Amino acid sequence: MRRVGRHGRQAQEGSPMENGVGQDPGTPESPAAEGIAAPRPPRARPRLVFHTQLAHGSPTGRIEGFTNVKELYAKIAEVFGISPTEILFCTLNTHKVDMQKLLGGQIGLEDFIFAHVRGETKEVEVTKTEDALGLTITDNGAGYAFIKRIKEGSIINRIQTVCVGDSIEAINDHTIVGCRHYEVARMLRELPRAQPFTLRLVQPKKAFDMIGQRMRSSKSPGEGKVTSGKETLRLRAQGPAVLEEGPSPLEEEAARRVDDLLESYMGIRDSELASTMVEAAKESPGAAQLARGLDSVLGEFAFPQEFVAEVWAAVRHPKQGQE
Repeated sequence: MRRVGRHGRQAQEGSPMENGVGQDPGTPESPAAEGIAAPRPPRARPRLVFHTQLAHGSPTGRIEGFTNVKELYAKIAEVFGISPTEILFCTLNTHKVDMQKLLGGQIGLEDFIFAHVRGETKEVEVTKTEDALGLTITDNGAGYAFIKRIKEGSIINRIQTVCVGDSIEAINDHTIVGCRHYEVARMLRELPRAQPFTLRLVQPKKAFDMIGQRMRSSKSPGEGKVTSGKETLRLRAQGPAVLEEGPSPLEEEAARRVDDLLESYMGIRDSELASTMVEAAKESPGAAQLARGLDSVLGEFAFPQEFVAEVWAAVRHPKQGQE
């Protein structure tokens, strides 16, 4: 696998907006009035083109013209002649199931996208002998929740067939496809102790050099983020994608702390959600205002009051927010 260098190419005159960052080239320049220099027409911005492969092996494809994750998956699926529902998640610049390289809400303009598709389905029986299973859940933004971390020494860690990257398709034959990661985490927390339950999992399709691996990602600063200081494409749930500068080191560190709090309180990791909460905390003079702001835009998460207070402290007073 090799990374292709430049992905941009110039938009043709009169072309429509691509990725939410195109620009009308304007009308032809009119003749200059005597003694007055004619204004230059606005220069068209480059149309963004990204390179992609299937993680288990494929030719390289080219995609463009998407504004959110679902559209991105649809473009990848079109290139390789598969259904978008076959794609479990994507990683940036590696074909491995590397949870530190997950595609979130931002893509660097030089990033190479690898799509991990459905592989084998497996069922495991689990007995909940303690409150915590030792799973951290995330989702792909398009209907699939999957395992991002397995805690050492936990119940799930002792079941060797369960791996990081496995998508959770059903709990006790109740399908959870279409549920968000926090909903799945809540379902697992609410399962009664000492009563066996069944997980139906779908593992990513693996190339020969990946078969048999069992990955456990460790915490890492800037998890899931592109390199700071570089221009990135920000994917939005609503509205067009936009070009913006990558997060600063301070913003990355604040998002990492909030992501750690999400895992501690809710059993999920979501770098894009953490970044959104950092932005909200920076604009809130206190924890109470932050709670109201989060409730207005993220009310479905039902964040506990003590959690919101820790988020505000972690962003506004990081030394006090550190453990």
